[in-house]
Amino acid sequence: MRLNKFLSYCGVTSRRKADELIKLGKVSVNDQIVTDLSYRVDPKKDKVYVNGKPVIPPPKVYYVFYKPKGFLTSLYDPHHRETIKPFLDKLPYKVFPVGRLDKYSEGLLLLTNDGDLANVLLHPKYEVIRTYWVWVTPELNLQKIKNLITKGIFIENKLIKPLKFRLLKQDKSQWIYEVSVKEGIKREVRKMVAYLGGKVHKLLRVRFGPLYLKNLRPGEIKPLNKKELSELLNFVDQLRSSKILSKSSSAEET
Repeated sequence: MRLNKFLSYCGVTSRRKADELIKLGKVSVNDQIVTDLSYRVDPKKDKVYVNGKPVIPPPKVYYVFYKPKGFLTSLYDPHHRETIKPFLDKLPYKVFPVGRLDKYSEGLLLLTNDGDLANVLLHPKYEVIRTYWVWVTPELNLQKIKNLITKGIFIENKLIKPLKFRLLKQDKSQWIYEVSVKEGIKREVRKMVAYLGGKVHKLLRVRFGPLYLKNLRPGEIKPLNKKELSELLNFVDQLRSSKILSKSSSAEET
């Protein structure tokens, strides 16, 4: 990890101001002053000081967040659209969202500062299940749904087959379907519904891997309890032991 990123990660200052501290000789690593802005540190081994005071990495934290509709899953937007950053700023530690939901989608997001865990959960090889409830009009053709599940459709040059696509209930003039996918392709659920001739009125993520939305309300953030955290860490350990992780990133935005 670059030194300026480490200082920002630890809450010392912004990356830009960290660069100034480094250039001024205010930062030392293992008792040696560092002025090289490209210098990299190992947070687990290196001892970093700013003005002689030790910099202590924050503990790893894990939260579930109900992203409300109308917010970008981003910490900054050059076009000044509303993002989820104000919700995250209320937390005691800097965190980031694991994966994305598009502006008009809502529901479960995992927030953490554990980059290794996030990389595993988002890696396409591991096919972590995402489950959504989607409000649709008109009612979708059952035979077309069956064909979609068995034959799939191509999205971004990849054959996609939902793991589950079933009608939950009718809500007034709309039909609510439960859809489970494993690819994390941008807007794949919306594209499936469009392929079936439907229009999405609401899209709610209710599950991500072992985590469930449960009774969270829009905008609410809750730390994982001991049971939830244990299940998440065990789930990730099982993924790590099942396949070799190569460098990649998910462009998920459903």
